Amino acid sequence: MQEKSSLAFAALLIGAVGIAFAPIFVRLSEVGPSATAFYRLFLALPVLWLWRIQERTRPGAPPCPASPGEYLQLALAGLLFAGDLALWHWSIKLTSVANATLFANSAPIFVTLGARVLFRERIRPSFIGALALALAGAAMVVGVSLRLTLEHVFGDALALAAAVFYGGYMLCLKHLRRSFSTATILAWSGLASVAGLLLVAHISRESLQPADWRGWFVLIALALVSQVVGQGLIAYAFAHLPASFSSLSLLLQPAVAALLAWFILHESLRPLQIAGGCVILAAIALAGRAGR
Repeated sequence: MQEKSSLAFAALLIGAVGIAFAPIFVRLSEVGPSATAFYRLFLALPVLWLWRIQERTRPGAPPCPASPGEYLQLALAGLLFAGDLALWHWSIKLTSVANATLFANSAPIFVTLGARVLFRERIRPSFIGALALALAGAAMVVGVSLRLTLEHVFGDALALAAAVFYGGYMLCLKHLRRSFSTATILAWSGLASVAGLLLVAHISRESLQPADWRGWFVLIALALVSQVVGQGLIAYAFAHLPASFSSLSLLLQPAVAALLAWFILHESLRPLQIAGGCVILAAIALAGRAGR
């Protein structure tokens, strides 16, 4: 059991690194933010469905959804994830990237509350302290660019709404992993996500055609790295770890994103951001001790 939890924790951290690439790919994308989110899911679906079909050919294959209620739960997870991506990408257009990143990463607060109410997870005071420490670390990572002004209020609100949607998605993921495999959840929920994001891209009147092959390369990389690998590993980990601890550990993502932006986009990396990353790592270690 301990070995499986350690493996799940490693998968969770690698998944966090995978989704940390998403802001980089969104910045490099040649299509609009909603269209980029649509392609993230659309280009990942063939891989996810091949994974699910291959999984079904093995002995002892995991169950498939069989009732309308189960299909509805999978669709709800997909729509929550689509809402998260759409709201977050729109918030980037209406507020600073730092503000959008910080408010969107408040999802662990909502996950912790939901895990306590829905799953009866025991939330120790030491975990609350670790969560506060991790959020402080995330604020340090983006704090050099944080701008709290009336001009950004609507964009900040959208980013906070994105956190609520992502928190709901993670809680759905935790519930669904009790019955279904990672491939089954991502493949079926991905259909609902694609439909929702295509509608948002259409309403936004964004072009769905990248200018050249480089644009397609960025979109394919986003689908494979952030969706298939990143979200796939996170979905695997949620079956073996508490939802509250998992969501807190994903706060590693903004620190990794800042490091990637420094390495790939040549953005500045300041001492405060490095210190914030260290604070997040310390908070994850503290939360792990609280869980044990």
